[in-house]
Amino acid sequence: MIRLGVIGYGRRIHGVINNSLRPIDSELRVTAVVDPEKEGVRQRMDPRDRDVRFYRDISTLLRQRNIDALAIGTRCNLHTRYAMAVAQSDLPLFLKKPVAINLRQTITLEKAYAKSRCPVVVSFHLRVSPLCDLVRQYVEDGAVGKPVNIAATNYVPYGTGYWEAPYHDFAITGGLFLQKATHDLDYLVYLMGELIVLIGAMATRGRVFGGQKKERYCSQYDEQHTCLKSPQNRKRNGTSGSHVDNLCVFSKKCGNASDGTINEYCSSALLEFASGAHGVYTQVFYARRDAGRRGSIVSGYDGTVNFDWFRDYLRRIRHHASFSATESANGTASHFGGDLELARDFIDLIQGRIRTSRTPIAT
Repeated sequence: MIRLGVIGYGRRIHGVINNSLRPIDSELRVTAVVDPEKEGVRQRMDPRDRDVRFYRDISTLLRQRNIDALAIGTRCNLHTRYAMAVAQSDLPLFLKKPVAINLRQTITLEKAYAKSRCPVVVSFHLRVSPLCDLVRQYVEDGAVGKPVNIAATNYVPYGTGYWEAPYHDFAITGGLFLQKATHDLDYLVYLMGELIVLIGAMATRGRVFGGQKKERYCSQYDEQHTCLKSPQNRKRNGTSGSHVDNLCVFSKKCGNASDGTINEYCSSALLEFASGAHGVYTQVFYARRDAGRRGSIVSGYDGTVNFDWFRDYLRRIRHHASFSATESANGTASHFGGDLELARDFIDLIQGRIRTSRTPIAT
């Protein structure tokens, strides 16, 4: 039986445990938790974890040495603090991304893990998803020749959810560009097989959500029948977001561009890789329905490979032969199958079958 300790037992880490880790190892049990919301955690937990023990802090938990591995599922701004506390242990760690939300945290974490014996799985599920792995195989096998350019897009069709939840709080998340780019830039590095050495980026704010309205629920506004973001109109139009009463996304709650408290609606980055190849990356949070897209186009002199996770396909085009091919993927698994791959790495680390995960903290 694997004894798992959890720091910050929220909905996301609960989903990882029940929907990804346990399908790989049904004997896994959560035996220790550091979280002040004990009652909420108990209500959320699986009945198999009813004997869990709560600890006041991580230091006490680590001294007990009665767990086989740890998972950190706190809010984003706390990931670095707790990961640093675990760095001096040799316990396998599952760390939710982002590992840090600013440069200071990043540098501090890098120093802490420079000589650490703690093996880590960072939750970069895109890099290990089967479709991304297949694209990498194509690139390695010379489908495009030497990669010269990569163009990536992330049109988020469920972006409303980021404005109804604490994700719009910069102090917690570091912004929406960070939330998505941590995944996307990581898989771009993997596909190109080299690091990004230079980056320039820009963002657009204050043109869609947020504003001067008072912080009220949709039902308290006269515009609820005509507003496209009201629950009833979302349901009618088949768009994402809550279909029950929610805080107005055009209110002060979402921040204002004038004082820098509002998130990015869309962001773009220009990237240079170590070889001199370059790429572009764009993310959009106001796309809806079939406009959703997440994937990239990798090209070189010999060919082009493009793929899209939302549409579950990969297409290879030969530049100098009259052949093209399309492969379809089964994208029904969580995060395009990447969550299960991360779970396999974590279980393998715990049981000693591997020494390093595919998504470690690189120093």
